[in-house]
Amino acid sequence: MQVATTIAEIRARVGQARAAGKTVGFVPTMGALHAGHVSLIQAAAERCGFVVVSLFVNPTQFGPGEDFEKYPRPFDQDLAICEEHGVDAVFAPSRTEMYPRDNLTWVTVEKVSKPLCGRSRPGHFRGVATVCAKLFNIVGADMAFFGQKDAQQVAVIQRMVADLNMPLEIVVCPTVREPDGLAMSSRNQYLGPQERIDATVIYRSLQRSAELIRQGETDAARIADQMRDVLRQAPALRVEYVNIVDAESLDDLRQVKGKVLVAVAGRLGSTRLIDNIVVDAATK
Repeated sequence: MQVATTIAEIRARVGQARAAGKTVGFVPTMGALHAGHVSLIQAAAERCGFVVVSLFVNPTQFGPGEDFEKYPRPFDQDLAICEEHGVDAVFAPSRTEMYPRDNLTWVTVEKVSKPLCGRSRPGHFRGVATVCAKLFNIVGADMAFFGQKDAQQVAVIQRMVADLNMPLEIVVCPTVREPDGLAMSSRNQYLGPQERIDATVIYRSLQRSAELIRQGETDAARIADQMRDVLRQAPALRVEYVNIVDAESLDDLRQVKGKVLVAVAGRLGSTRLIDNIVVDAATK
């Protein structure tokens, strides 16, 4: 496994793989790898002959007062995980390698970046879209792999790739969960013991929404109210949003129909947690 710290190095390594006729799969991450990331690496390995993982904590997607400085960076552990799971090349650039000067060019994906997390994290998805566009241009992969847990991020990236005619396929992989249902996240390690227990109400509220939809409930407000009843079982959880939206456009829904995204965000202490499920209202 090669570790490249410069754009020239990773381009040269990918170029060699292409010259050998290999398909290139790319897993962009901010490090602090866990089982969810491993599932993306495995999916990439199944479909591609050469797998690249990036380890870069992107400063432009963090807002003022967010956790950029304390975001976990267990670099050696991340490299060991990549090595263990057959990654061919790791791209681990410095901040100055990715942003050598004041950035004057930004990628903004309208509409789908505004609801859900976009309401409380202005500028976040601009940073996400810009760094992903840079990474896609640098790596030049055939496929890029993302997790369903970050559903809004996926929607933003998919729209960017389609609108800008980028020559790669975005592959969305299922959310990986702990045995008690908590979605895997690098930020879970911030949680104290009681917070870790309280966090499980988020997935339970999502399960409740799916149960109601399967039973034929179509009123989004009533579903959201019952979800909030579940979330109140953890009084320490400060709910940011409970939303039922169209799975593609992310438009808020009054009536549940077709494929919908049910999404929750909240804070336990200083830790912000998000989770979601996709439910097909046509499938009972």
